[in-house]
Amino acid sequence: MTRSSQIAILGAPLDFGAGRRGVDMGPSALRLAGLNAKLQSIGYQVRDLGNVPVAQQETIDEGSPVAKYLSPIAQCCAELATTVSDVVEKSQFPLVLGGDHSVAAGTIAGVSNAFRKRNEKIGVIWIDAHADMNTPEISPSGNVHGMPLASCLGRGPRELTDIFGYAPKMAGRNTVLIGLRDVDERERAVVRELGVVAFTMRDIDELGLRRIMEQAIAAASDGTAGFHLSLDMDAVDPDEAPGVGTPVRGGMSYREAHLSMEMICDSGRMVSMEIVEVNPVLDSANRTALLGVELVMSAMGKKIL
Repeated sequence: MTRSSQIAILGAPLDFGAGRRGVDMGPSALRLAGLNAKLQSIGYQVRDLGNVPVAQQETIDEGSPVAKYLSPIAQCCAELATTVSDVVEKSQFPLVLGGDHSVAAGTIAGVSNAFRKRNEKIGVIWIDAHADMNTPEISPSGNVHGMPLASCLGRGPRELTDIFGYAPKMAGRNTVLIGLRDVDERERAVVRELGVVAFTMRDIDELGLRRIMEQAIAAASDGTAGFHLSLDMDAVDPDEAPGVGTPVRGGMSYREAHLSMEMICDSGRMVSMEIVEVNPVLDSANRTALLGVELVMSAMGKKIL
């Protein structure tokens, strides 16, 4: 697969899905870290589409406590999905900057829809400390940023599962979770029921990241046109990425994070990408956004030699 030389950057400054505020500034932090110019420096044509509109949280009612702010989240995701689908149909590479991880319901819907029109399927590689496979019925917090992967797999609120009128957006067997180390008790059953391929941090410790990435890329590519990469910055250990909303000790090292991106790039199978959960309020001198830009660059082809 030949990746498009044109990248369309789209910000989704959504912070309704998380319990902590601040990730709405993530897209600005990533741009401030020089993302656009650095992508241009390795030969890409970059078109920044700005941000999808998001309401101010203080002006919106929380709604149901089991799926807080579901209505504005769904509205943002639907708009994001339409734009992402258009980008893919124009043979451009969509790069979405979050916002909390609930934006993935929109990004993946858009990518899936564009390939569905070609009678093709997509896979997903989801790199995250958390599974994000809760549903309103089992979520201990009611925070929607813990639900988007389940929604993309057809389990959860219809406002998210049925974007573009169909579900699921991809098959469980083509969906890979990497870096898990904080999964809710009732969420574990959903991971198993939906048949996703899941690698915990223990798996990384025992098997090594190279072997895991080989298996992940194979699973996400099996019978698909390629895969979407959803990178939550809390997958990286908080010693390296302190500016995230839900940090969990024991994450990927600096080099492990880069290796995962480098192997994804080398596969030639990535068709879209998003980077989420950068929280400048909790960061130190924009370290997490700067690392995020480095990881995007590795995923998009920057080489050591």
